Amino acid sequence: MEALLATLRGEGRQPDEALVRKAYAFSAEKHAGQTRRSGEPYVTHPLAVACLLAELRFDDICVVVGLLHDVLEDTLATREVLEEEFGSEITQLVDGVTKIGRHAYVRRDEAQAQTFRKLILASAKDIRVILVKLADRLHNMQTLEHMPPENRRRIALETLEIYAPLAHRLGMSRVRGDLEDLAFYYLYPHQFAEVYQKLREKMSGGKGAMERIRQRLEKTLQESEIDAEINYRVKRYYSIYQKLRRQGIDISQLYDYLAFRIITSSMRDTYSALGVVHQNWRPVPGRFKDYIAMPKPNLYQSLHTTVMAERGQPFEVQIRTREMDLVAEEGIAAHWNYKEGSGSESRTDPNILWLRQLLEWQQEVKDARTFLNTLKIDLYPDEVYAFSPKGEVFSFPRGATTVDFAYRVHTEVGHRCTGARVNGKLVPLKTELRNGDMVEIVTDPNRKPSRDWLSLVATSRAKSKIRHWINTEQRQRAVEIGRRLFEKEFKKFRLNPRKIVEGEEFERYLSESGLSRVEDIYSRIGFGKLPVRQVLERFVDEAQIAKPPEEPGRLRKAVENLLQPTSGGAIAVRGYDDMLAYMAKCCKPLPGEDIVGYVTRGRGVSVHSADCPNVKNLLYHPEREIAVEWARGDGRGFPVTLRIETEDIPGMLARLTEVIAKGDSNIRQIEAEAVEPNRGRIKVLVEVKGRKHLEKLRAAIQAVPGVLEVGRDMVGLRAG
Repeated sequence: MEALLATLRGEGRQPDEALVRKAYAFSAEKHAGQTRRSGEPYVTHPLAVACLLAELRFDDICVVVGLLHDVLEDTLATREVLEEEFGSEITQLVDGVTKIGRHAYVRRDEAQAQTFRKLILASAKDIRVILVKLADRLHNMQTLEHMPPENRRRIALETLEIYAPLAHRLGMSRVRGDLEDLAFYYLYPHQFAEVYQKLREKMSGGKGAMERIRQRLEKTLQESEIDAEINYRVKRYYSIYQKLRRQGIDISQLYDYLAFRIITSSMRDTYSALGVVHQNWRPVPGRFKDYIAMPKPNLYQSLHTTVMAERGQPFEVQIRTREMDLVAEEGIAAHWNYKEGSGSESRTDPNILWLRQLLEWQQEVKDARTFLNTLKIDLYPDEVYAFSPKGEVFSFPRGATTVDFAYRVHTEVGHRCTGARVNGKLVPLKTELRNGDMVEIVTDPNRKPSRDWLSLVATSRAKSKIRHWINTEQRQRAVEIGRRLFEKEFKKFRLNPRKIVEGEEFERYLSESGLSRVEDIYSRIGFGKLPVRQVLERFVDEAQIAKPPEEPGRLRKAVENLLQPTSGGAIAVRGYDDMLAYMAKCCKPLPGEDIVGYVTRGRGVSVHSADCPNVKNLLYHPEREIAVEWARGDGRGFPVTLRIETEDIPGMLARLTEVIAKGDSNIRQIEAEAVEPNRGRIKVLVEVKGRKHLEKLRAAIQAVPGVLEVGRDMVGLRAG
């Protein structure tokens, strides 16, 4: 208690000590005989909450409410008695912090939602309600080890979803960081231990380098006559964990875990210090942010830059004034001033305006759980929250689509989805989710995932589920194709494939190849990674293999038709004379263009233009890339769709068809439409002999009066 009063007297303040002592005595009396799960007297909790509020420099009233915040909820004290002793203002604040009682007929989540709604309503009238609640939650998290395991997880999750974002929204980064790290410790203990241990190892090995950087900063700033304090800190554990997950890297690959902070005495010195830093260390492009000129919504102001140390390791530098640093650490606590005895607040403060706007937006929401879900949406501006028809809320990163939603509901729902209803309206799968959308997934038992879905989804869960399905499905297909090719080739030499596979020699061959099952051989053959002739060499004499091959049977022809081999032998796979290859439909490469081969699962080699946007997405595994080249063709044409933007003038279509005919190209199909006033769009499917022929044709079309733009259309038209 004396430590609390000493904190209140700090920085020249003159607290109402009589009121604080009276509140402590009242709380101690009402909580007499009660103990916490740790065995300590219960009054230690409200006293600790009051100390936290005092350290944050809140007023006497706020500290008194901290001492009394549990008396209405956990003791026999009534609202009338409290009001008689401490007045209406303190009583209203204590009541605002008090949880709504949970009855046997009320579900836990509904009681929780009602409590949060009451908290926000009370905080919109007086922000001190939410500040006391944050201090209350922080001390509860600091002593959470005494709770049962299931309660620890529930409270930690609630802290991470609600209280930490609330603290962030109010600019209280220190409180937010403590809440997140404590919640992280209880929710993901193994991940916390790994981050903690590896960070300690990094710090122990780099202390000398950090101190050298600090000394150099100090010296250069002094030489420039800039008055500043310099310190460094390690990023928060949960912040590091989030970054590792977001970027998909290991902590050994994380370099900017360290941030130096330069605290200046004036605004002018902040920009001067920035210049000194950039003169001494090379800045990393794109990593400078000026939050002084453009403060964050929670009033945070600072200059951020990332620079490279001598050994090539980046580190972050934050530069701000002392006032900005106070706001950055304590947020609303640093700049919030209460009028004497009134507790009224500035009507223009962004933090309070946000709460009031939230209150106004939700006045018509009657259901407390809906209110809580909407509160979560507003607390996570960088995320999207969507609802299922049952009222469940799911969070997604920005850019997530209805396919992400389907896979979040259930893997099978994702695999079978054909469309979605968003807010009652039928929409395509590529529709991006927006905050508050009500999403219902439409499924079809005959639907299967497509590789194209990988470009539609934003969540790692959806991507991994789609890839797993495609891998499994295509492996099964490759095994079947490989088995048929294997059996067909062996039968050509009057060998029984079944006896070969069951023999000891084949077992040795599997072992030498690093494979365990015959299906592995079949899949490699089906994928085109292993020519059947290479297997034959182990079991058939070279002289026999050198004999002219028999005419391919119906099965071989069927497989070739199924895999759509390239016509006319236009593509050759280097090093393999019998590997099946086909043109990718997404880019339709032409002879003369740079091409890339990709060994697909069960369909041979897919050949793409080197500039195809899908190549980066396809090459998840570099070992699947294979060298391909253009072979001598038979002079046949290749279909290409051209998109022609024109002025909407009479005779344009006739002039274009004449130019294409004179360009020695055949038109297979053509479509024309007016897209806006005085503008038309024409799509024409033509045949060309190669890249040079296409370029010549495009130049001729571009020269036609009224033609605005000519380009290839990757989606294209279907030849009819």
